[in-house]
Amino acid sequence: MPRPVKNVLFIMVDQLRWDYLGCTGHPTLQTPNLDRLAGRGVLFDRTYVQSPICGPSRMSYYTGRYVSSHRSTWLMVPLPLSERTMGDYLRENGRNLSLIGKSHFLPDRKSIERLGGLSDPDRSEYAMEGGFESIARDDGIFGRGPIQTKYADYLRANGYDSPNPWHDFANSAEGPDGEILSGWHLRYAKEPARVADQHGETAYTTDRAIEFIEGKGDDPWALHLSYIKPHWPYVVSAPYNAMYGPADVIPANRASSELTSANPVYKAMADRQESREFMRDEVREAVVPVYMGLIKQLDDHLGRLFAVLEGQGRMDDTLIVFTSDHGDYLGDHWMGEKELFHEESVRVPMIIYDPRAQADATRGTTSTQLVESIDLIPTFLESLGFDGAPEALEGKSLIPLLHGKDVQWRETVFSELDYAFHADVRKDLDRSVDECRGYMAFDGRWKFIFWEGFPPMLFDHESDPNERVDLGQSNAHSAVCKRMEKVLFSWLRGLKNRTTVDNKFVEEWRDKEFQIGQW
Repeated sequence: MPRPVKNVLFIMVDQLRWDYLGCTGHPTLQTPNLDRLAGRGVLFDRTYVQSPICGPSRMSYYTGRYVSSHRSTWLMVPLPLSERTMGDYLRENGRNLSLIGKSHFLPDRKSIERLGGLSDPDRSEYAMEGGFESIARDDGIFGRGPIQTKYADYLRANGYDSPNPWHDFANSAEGPDGEILSGWHLRYAKEPARVADQHGETAYTTDRAIEFIEGKGDDPWALHLSYIKPHWPYVVSAPYNAMYGPADVIPANRASSELTSANPVYKAMADRQESREFMRDEVREAVVPVYMGLIKQLDDHLGRLFAVLEGQGRMDDTLIVFTSDHGDYLGDHWMGEKELFHEESVRVPMIIYDPRAQADATRGTTSTQLVESIDLIPTFLESLGFDGAPEALEGKSLIPLLHGKDVQWRETVFSELDYAFHADVRKDLDRSVDECRGYMAFDGRWKFIFWEGFPPMLFDHESDPNERVDLGQSNAHSAVCKRMEKVLFSWLRGLKNRTTVDNKFVEEWRDKEFQIGQW
């Protein structure tokens, strides 16, 4: 058995699609620090999130369970109190999981109140933060009203005086007469943010992480470092706003036939305002370069963090994971935002660096195994030498792949979407709130998408890797649809719901059972 790692650094960024890094093939975007990390670790090139939307995707990362298992199906749906989280698993083994940045966690207040509250202040804090030790939580994404957060206080202390400096400075530009040009408007994307780079969200989050790591010295730690960007508002400080231009914008991956023969759910989502805006080349040429600038900014600040890790010798004893919670369409498939199951939305980058000698054979390689976000908790537990929870965890440890082991691996990845909170889409499709579910099953070639009450979608990655031709209603592919539907519902029936006892308890029950019904 390899020695356990000493520390774990789990880096997540928000809304970074899989193909917008240098190491994943972008032709002009420069990300040298993440490229170097990939060169020292493994790039898992086919990683899929369990829901292509912030909240439920993160809850799958944080629980190691599919969305149908943890049941936090949307941003505003709290994670049930009964669900154990990444922080819970580590804390049960004597290790806190600290949080700097975004978590999107909502506590299950109804259950807490039903149980009479949590009288232990220590336990209450962890329950309200999803098992995290919150160092500097900052979920971002505020409106224009007054806010009171640590980051807002930091901005005010540095001269950005406003009831809402997050919006008025960090996520807005400035007009010729000093007026605020809100970052919520895509037309202002090319203008520099009103905040200096060193005071932006990415710099602030990195500074807090550096303080945390330096403060720990030689003590063991586990940190979830979670960046808000490159999630919208699409606005970034100088010089990053002007580093890339229209010439760097990759032509949109879309075909007119996608709209003329559109699946009803896809069509309803493509009819939303953010999608209609991104159908225009003018919008893509303004926004995509800024999206790239936000990523370049992230890479530069991660370079500062990695330099600290090197300087303190922490690269020798720290497992590092870099990934995203979902992607961003950026106009591909005539879509803005995320949420549906095209590669641009559901596939994310994942880089894992394991400092141990057992990982030397795989350094700098790319794995094409099908990986899911729920694989991280088992990976962290194994790397730290902690026991897992097979009765609840639905992912697989990636340590065998990192160490070059020949292991049997999954054949299919799955993802889910609850679109009930989109009232306009519900109305267009005449669906009740309980009928707005979609599921994806992808086996490396066939991507099958089941929509409750509507025809399925099907893409063949062998002949159509760009997913422009929906075969869901093709008579010639009905057998494939039936087979993939069977795979999907077999998976649904096999989800882990017996989570309040472990498997050993079940296996040993027969020895304790009194035989009834004897003559």
